[in-house]
Amino acid sequence: MHPAAENSPLGKASEYIDTYTPSLLFPIPRAAKWAELGLSAETLPYRGMDFWNCFELSWLLPSGKPVVAIGEFAIPADSPNIIESKSFKLYLNSLNQTMFGDRAELLALLEKDLSAAAGKPVGVRLRSLAEATAEGVTSAPGICIDELDVAISNYAAPAPELLRCDSARVIEESLHSHLLKSNCPVTGQPDWGTLVVQYRGAALDHASLLAYLVSFRQHADFHEQCVERIFLDLQRLLEPEHLTVYARYVRRGGLDINPYRSSGAITPDNCRLVRQ
Repeated sequence: MHPAAENSPLGKASEYIDTYTPSLLFPIPRAAKWAELGLSAETLPYRGMDFWNCFELSWLLPSGKPVVAIGEFAIPADSPNIIESKSFKLYLNSLNQTMFGDRAELLALLEKDLSAAAGKPVGVRLRSLAEATAEGVTSAPGICIDELDVAISNYAAPAPELLRCDSARVIEESLHSHLLKSNCPVTGQPDWGTLVVQYRGAALDHASLLAYLVSFRQHADFHEQCVERIFLDLQRLLEPEHLTVYARYVRRGGLDINPYRSSGAITPDNCRLVRQ
């Protein structure tokens, strides 16, 4: 378990607070998990973003009438902190009986509080239900590897030794799997996701990638660190010209978390998948 997470509200009974309380936000430094991967803030081999989508966002108009919306929060991958997910939900719940003059006032407040917690500017977008409906649901790009006939017996810990590639062939492709699962390092509850790999480099053996992803099945770690580990393992194996790895996780508690990591500058679309 991340040492800071022991003091977070995750896995503990919490009082429901429905008026604005920014102190509910609980930052967790990324540095300890970066160190586990041999990284530091100065040596990150990727760029990226963590997209959080909130489906339980509500506040009051000056008339007292409630409003609902869907919130999108973009946290830079190199921010000093992640925000512990339950504390994020508790903070958003504290807006439920709080009055705002208009949407711009709420937007500015969310940007200020979340940026302070993350340690870097956080982008915020508020969408009406009509806007979210119009955007719809999309599909993961590229080839789905889930139907490959693969014998699997390793579920306990990430096993990069399973990965194989053909270094004599350089290709460009997109792959995805809906079989990514890991466990919350605090509560032990399952986290389900769709993993996407886009690269140009040595030809990756698809069956080996599937076996490797399933090896995370009983691994305990946060969403962000799982994606970073996968990125690093593939980067070491493929030595790619370009590599992007991202996961679209199934929501829990009204929030989904979607970490994107790439070897180059990217402008990812925060497109919802069917399980989200």
